[in-house]
Amino acid sequence: MIADGVENEEKWLAAGIAGLQQNAFYMHRALDSNNLRDALKYSAQMLSELRTSKLSPHKYYELYMRAFDELRKLEMFFKEEARRGCSIIDLYELVQHAGNILPRLYLLCTVGSVYIKSKEAPAKDVLKDLVEMCRGIQHPVRGLFLRSYLSQVSRDKLPDIGSEYEGDADTVVDAVEFVLQNFTEMNKLWVRMQHQVGHDFWSCRSYSAYESFILLADHELRLGIGLSGLQGPAREKEKREKERSELRDLVGKNLHVLSQIEGVDLDMYKDTVLPRVVNCKDEIAQFYLMDCIIQVFPDEYHLQTLEILLGACPQLQPSVDIKTVLSRLMERLSNYAASSAEVLPEFLQVEAFSKLNNAIGKVIEAQVDMPIFGAVTLYSSLLTFTLHVHPDRLDYADQVLGACVKKLSSKGKLDDSKATKQIVALLSAPLEKYNDIVTALKLSNYPRVMEYLDIETNKIMATVIIQSIMKNNTHISTADKVEALFELMTGLIKDLDGAEEEVDEDDFKEEQNSVARLIQMLYNDDQEEMFQIICTVKKHIMTGGPKRLPFTVPPLVFLSLKLVRRLQGSSQDQEENPFGDDSSTSPKKIFQLLNQTIEALSIVPAPELALRLYLQCAEVHELGTAVYLAANDCDLEPVAYEFFTQAYILYEEEVSDSKAQVTALHLIIGTLQRMHVFGVENRDTLTHKATGYSAKLLKKPDQCRAVYGCAHLFWVDDQDNMKDGERVLICLKRALRIANAAQQMSNAARGNTGSVLLFVEILNKYLYFYEKGNPQITVAAIQSLIELITTEMQSDNSPPDPAADAFLASTLRYLQFQKQKGGAISEKYEAIKV
Repeated sequence: MIADGVENEEKWLAAGIAGLQQNAFYMHRALDSNNLRDALKYSAQMLSELRTSKLSPHKYYELYMRAFDELRKLEMFFKEEARRGCSIIDLYELVQHAGNILPRLYLLCTVGSVYIKSKEAPAKDVLKDLVEMCRGIQHPVRGLFLRSYLSQVSRDKLPDIGSEYEGDADTVVDAVEFVLQNFTEMNKLWVRMQHQVGHDFWSCRSYSAYESFILLADHELRLGIGLSGLQGPAREKEKREKERSELRDLVGKNLHVLSQIEGVDLDMYKDTVLPRVVNCKDEIAQFYLMDCIIQVFPDEYHLQTLEILLGACPQLQPSVDIKTVLSRLMERLSNYAASSAEVLPEFLQVEAFSKLNNAIGKVIEAQVDMPIFGAVTLYSSLLTFTLHVHPDRLDYADQVLGACVKKLSSKGKLDDSKATKQIVALLSAPLEKYNDIVTALKLSNYPRVMEYLDIETNKIMATVIIQSIMKNNTHISTADKVEALFELMTGLIKDLDGAEEEVDEDDFKEEQNSVARLIQMLYNDDQEEMFQIICTVKKHIMTGGPKRLPFTVPPLVFLSLKLVRRLQGSSQDQEENPFGDDSSTSPKKIFQLLNQTIEALSIVPAPELALRLYLQCAEVHELGTAVYLAANDCDLEPVAYEFFTQAYILYEEEVSDSKAQVTALHLIIGTLQRMHVFGVENRDTLTHKATGYSAKLLKKPDQCRAVYGCAHLFWVDDQDNMKDGERVLICLKRALRIANAAQQMSNAARGNTGSVLLFVEILNKYLYFYEKGNPQITVAAIQSLIELITTEMQSDNSPPDPAADAFLASTLRYLQFQKQKGGAISEKYEAIKV
């Protein structure tokens, strides 16, 4: 049934446009022939189409705009007539003879515009006459469009300061009075729409007896045959509110015109304009007009009239969206404060913060049913305002947060998504302003607000905090601040009660990686304080559970090792005991802490990661250059030995994958080779275990490579007491035997001897130790190995292996190069035949 009404409306609009165009055609013909009387006749008939009551405001606007375009042409004709000597006063009288009032007033406004332009009468008299005459139209829609037309044709003819229409008799006061009177009358018409019994558009419809019965039937039956579920008054109210919303800009244009009048200074705005505009009791009008005032008038006016604006807020209807009005006001004032430091004294002079804070408190207290989203929005806007106007007054910012906590205290954890978003905006404001989480941590109510966030939003806010720290390269420098910071990030560093079990894996990794990056931003020049920071971090991350520890323990370990290097460096500079006493921070203390920390990873379990970290602690290095702890200090040898012991235990008991064993074993061998702190006994024990592990690997090639890697444990270049050539040779011979066994297994399983790559690798180890001066590595042994490789490669049972061929060719080129160097090196390699 509504569809029929819309279809009829389209027909009525089409009929109105057709009638308008037909009369406009005859009007144009009269204008072309300078026939004034016919022009007025047909223009009046054309404007009679605007007398319709069958169109909704949206459709009426389409008809009005077509009439408006034609009236502009008529206005041009009137100007030409006046230029040709036609009396504009007589014309002004003539158009008043039109039969119907609506066409008469449109023509009167059009001629009045030309009348003012001619300056044959004071502008204020013509304007006053027009605005009074327009009272003859009391139909809301027709009256609003008529007065909108009056405003449009007169806006450039107001007696403003500097205007050509200003004179002794015409002042800016007259212009303001005209606009305000027109605005007041339009507002009355606009408000009246809400209280109509029924719109003519709908009352013109007639229902059949069947439809009338349906109107009284039950809700589901009405919907089933296409009638609205809204009955009677409710349906009418919804329609009227929609129509009013469509027409509100017609009213608001008057305020825009007022804001453009140069003569409207602060005093006139304060004494004349503002009181007239805010004096309205209709709920829809109250919200829109308050919003218009905030948007169109200058910021400095709002600041100086803040008390009047805020005083109007408690008088607003309960249904008015006061939070949006106040939020937009504070947003404009915040931007004004941010525009220039020179305007800040104005804010201090009027005590803007105190007035806004009191007003918001009264509004929230008065509107008991205000949703928590609205209250938080107000506090968020107030905090943003405070940070822009009083950036140095942290007590003001904390006061706003405290008021928000008081409001939230009665609600518990928030479950309103809109409210939680505003909480995030509220908490993000200090970060964006100060670019420093340290300053935000000084706000005692900051963490209290976060307590009311749900778990997921708490994580989001924690991520925002970390991003701010990383973006601004902020270093957290005290244990107390670290404690406060990690309390804020509880949702990221440990599981909370009620947390969702199903977590997106990628999101979880990103969250934990952000925590890891944060740990690296903790720093203090004072070594004692830095140690306290490390202890604080350890306390928090140890509660993270098995999923988080593999992400958070490694950065803590490396942060601790940085402190170890600093301690060792400062002790060398001061020629003091680098390990301190029991009461001070020392590497020994840190290593003991690290031992406890890494042990948690072995329980997770993450044995490979724990093994790596144990070895990293045993060998402290930076940028690839080893910086070893004093080798002659026996106090650290037990600590380093304990790290290796734990690594070996993990290798034996937890690392079962063959590939992981190979990787772990090479890490052990490489780390042990670089360790100088161990005495003979401890080193022999560790070395013996490593060589034993090598021989027990599953695959023969892996055994071979691990065994010849162990040869390096017995020959360290810069340590004369770690050069055992005989044991090096034993390792290399054992590697040869394993390589030979691998060939035999390949021959038995595949029918060929397999690759000689292992032999070429062993040859390179022979050459390395030969060049380093190991007396046990002889030319004969090298020559024999070269011949063995050559023979194997030429064997029919040897499969082609491009990698082995290339490796051998490169090795032989190296030998040739060494021979050509000359001197002692040349002599050393001369005996090797290739």
